[in-house]
Amino acid sequence: MGRSRGGVTTKIHALVDANGRPIGLKRTEDQAHDGRSAEDMLGDIGQDQILLADRAYDSDALRPRLKQRGAWATIKPMPGRKNVPAFSRFLDRYRNLVERVFNKTKHFRAIATRYDRRADNFLASIQLASIRIWIRADESMA
Repeated sequence: MGRSRGGVTTKIHALVDANGRPIGLKRTEDQAHDGRSAEDMLGDIGQDQILLADRAYDSDALRPRLKQRGAWATIKPMPGRKNVPAFSRFLDRYRNLVERVFNKTKHFRAIATRYDRRADNFLASIQLASIRIWIRADESMA
């Protein structure tokens, strides 16, 4: 967990499938840059898949790695970029699936109020909440 002027802070990164279910979770310190944490999370993205990501993940190093795997990235470019890559506003609308996952995890009291002070316990709480999201998604489809 990272220390800042506000106290102990944490940032949660999530990889979500097309149905809005979390498939990858990572916890970093709040002051860590988002782009650096994306490298190990995106290992499972493969052929003919599309990555929808926030502006913070926009980097010239990430796009060629995804292209080598046969995947395509639609990441909103940073405002000061000189070489603006291709970006689909239509696909960017589906990025709200990630925000919905974060909203659903905050319904769990242990995550919303941050009872766990140890980083591994906090990540375990988030993983348990993600399992509940998967179970609820399967119940609603049956």
